[in-house]
Amino acid sequence: MIEELLPSGVTSSEAFDDAAPAPLFPAEAALMVGRRERRRRQFATARACARRALADLGRQPVALLPGPGGAPQWPSGVVGSITHCEGYRAAVAAPRAAVAALGIDAEPAGPLPRGVLALITSPAERAHLADLAAADNSVPWERVLFSAKEAAYKAWYPATGIWLGFRDAALVLPPAGTFTATLHPPAGAVSVDPVYGGRWLAGRGLVVTAVARPVHAGALA
Repeated sequence: MIEELLPSGVTSSEAFDDAAPAPLFPAEAALMVGRRERRRRQFATARACARRALADLGRQPVALLPGPGGAPQWPSGVVGSITHCEGYRAAVAAPRAAVAALGIDAEPAGPLPRGVLALITSPAERAHLADLAAADNSVPWERVLFSAKEAAYKAWYPATGIWLGFRDAALVLPPAGTFTATLHPPAGAVSVDPVYGGRWLAGRGLVVTAVARPVHAGALA
């Protein structure tokens, strides 16, 4: 699924279960000590996906440990992103010389838990979702919006180190499988363009979103 959302030059790997062997590096295994087996298997499969994406770039397998904010620390010269949810794990990677930021997210299709939508959206976004649902109620628009914000944040945070909340982004979702996320960092905080374009796909009981920003689009003029 995820490869359908990515531009040329971005490698990817995905899995819909944890059946394949997915050994961890010792430092990664240490992070999973005391975790439930289900969580450990998800983590291991997602890391295996990441190493396959790196291999497609000609990179050797390495441990991918969380850095500040929890984002995986990729090898020098590489940008990437990892996601996992029930029934899906995926990773993407690209040369830093070509791609400034990557962010992917996957969610189970369906409504958000009760009360969550009001916490993560503005009144304008909720009106936008209502209009989209009135035009096509076959799409889980709430999940698409949630996932698109996650993908945009995953692209934003490694590039800036600035934490933003869900309501610090304004989403517009054209029905044709694209989205625009406008982030609202503190004034003057960074020189990175806060507007991210992305793509989304719904199918197989999942919503998948991706942001891939070329290097030339990474900074404000």
